[in-house]
Amino acid sequence: VNETLLDITALAPIFERVFGNADSLREWFAQLILYSEAISLSGGYTPFNVLAAGVFRMLGKTKGVGVQDADIEALSTAMATLPALPDVYPALSALKQSGYRLVTLSNSPPGSGESPLMRAGLAEFFEQSFSVHTVERFKPHPDTYQQVAEALDVSPSALCMVACHVWDTIGAGAAGWQTVLVRRPGNAEILAPGVRHPDWIVDDLNGLLEIATSEWT
Repeated sequence: VNETLLDITALAPIFERVFGNADSLREWFAQLILYSEAISLSGGYTPFNVLAAGVFRMLGKTKGVGVQDADIEALSTAMATLPALPDVYPALSALKQSGYRLVTLSNSPPGSGESPLMRAGLAEFFEQSFSVHTVERFKPHPDTYQQVAEALDVSPSALCMVACHVWDTIGAGAAGWQTVLVRRPGNAEILAPGVRHPDWIVDDLNGLLEIATSEWT
């Protein structure tokens, strides 16, 4: 969801204001994923939004910047209201009209109010939204993908993970899913021996539509 469907660069002004450098957004997000995986590997669990705030404060300490409660509140509000990327709405609409079942699998926990997908106007396309919060393991832990296959009552090979993060396509592929890597800005495939390669690579979701019409039908 984050960065594949929703534009996390909308958070950049917060990082520019607090750290004086919008590029700190990428550093924070990379650290957030790193520590989410470390927590799962070590058998613990902290909700993603709580961890996001903790890593934000940690980044402040490493940079000698005082992070205030108001900064954390601004980050949390912005994360909950990320806009959709321009290609997302038309691509999802076309996939839905073509009869594909669409679901999401996010590291973010479910909330009590409107979800980020609802606020971005995308929730209508998905029959279900899954969260790692159910199994208390972050992606790419196998349990996160297994819960989706079990809930939908389908074979893992019938599922396809579409994501802009290689760590997500690696995890889904290892769980038996097909995988599509979307080369969003700042993301690319890893060419190294032993690293599971995505089944398809596209530059945006328009490329996904081409795969859906030429190879999945």
